[in-house]
Amino acid sequence: MTAVETRPAGGLSQVPGSPGNRPFGARVKAFIALTKPRVIELLLMTTVPVMFLAAGGVPDLWLVLATCVGGYLSAGGAAAFNMYLDRDIDAMMDRTAQRPLVTGMVSPRECLVFASALTVGSTALFWYLVNPLSAMLSLGAIFFYVVVYTMILKRRTSQNIVWGGIAGCMPVFIGWSSVTNSVSWASLVLFLVIFFWTPPHYWPLSMKVTDDYKRVGVPMLPVVAGNKVVARQIVVYSWVMVAVSLLLQPLGYTGWFYTAVAVACGAFWLREAHALQSRAKAGVTGAKLKEMRLFHWSITYVSLLFVAVAVDPFLH
Repeated sequence: MTAVETRPAGGLSQVPGSPGNRPFGARVKAFIALTKPRVIELLLMTTVPVMFLAAGGVPDLWLVLATCVGGYLSAGGAAAFNMYLDRDIDAMMDRTAQRPLVTGMVSPRECLVFASALTVGSTALFWYLVNPLSAMLSLGAIFFYVVVYTMILKRRTSQNIVWGGIAGCMPVFIGWSSVTNSVSWASLVLFLVIFFWTPPHYWPLSMKVTDDYKRVGVPMLPVVAGNKVVARQIVVYSWVMVAVSLLLQPLGYTGWFYTAVAVACGAFWLREAHALQSRAKAGVTGAKLKEMRLFHWSITYVSLLFVAVAVDPFLH
């Protein structure tokens, strides 16, 4: 999943990077910032509800705790690797100018060691406290985000977020496998929901910060195609996402409650997506384009949908 911080961490850009000017408390906050905790909140939001669905009720709470801790370490390691690899362009973008490597609060070597430790720790935790399948899925998510997305796709193709977003879909598989030691059609459906959710979630933010991406030469779709094309793609992906989200009931995994939430939230999403397309077609730009309305709603959408996934087993 590719939810991102839209506000700078703040306050560190004026602090010299020398060890003597790096207070302990600020250093701790900087290392936490390397893990992108606001992004991980969303990743865990898609992991835990799937565990409830897989268990048909309340899963073992120790297993939930182990999976959440492992998921945090795994996603945090991937995020830290991403900041290490992108530190050159992060220094040139307004949105990322306060990241720890840019401010000097954390050195590149420290970041690399930290990311490696989180990766090893998360894999070991999943392997010994959850199961080997979840450990391998977690390791695969890290590899996909760091190597496939950050190193290969991000700076080469406008489809970067489409295929790179697969890494953000993996928590669904991890949540299901942690309970059942397997994957299923239900987990595949929810994987696809996140897959088709990611581009229309991220592209509105890309539209907002297009100048940033132009400055560093990253070919996000709004940079190479313009708002009209992006808005059309958002509508297409949105319709597919909503349609896929409705497959769980026909497959027998959910009942009326999840379906009602999926229909209501999907309808509101489609209204926002089409409204954005209408404004883009009319040539609206700047603040009047209101592209961040869909970005913020996309976070609410996925939260409500997966809460419904967790609640439905108790009503089904």
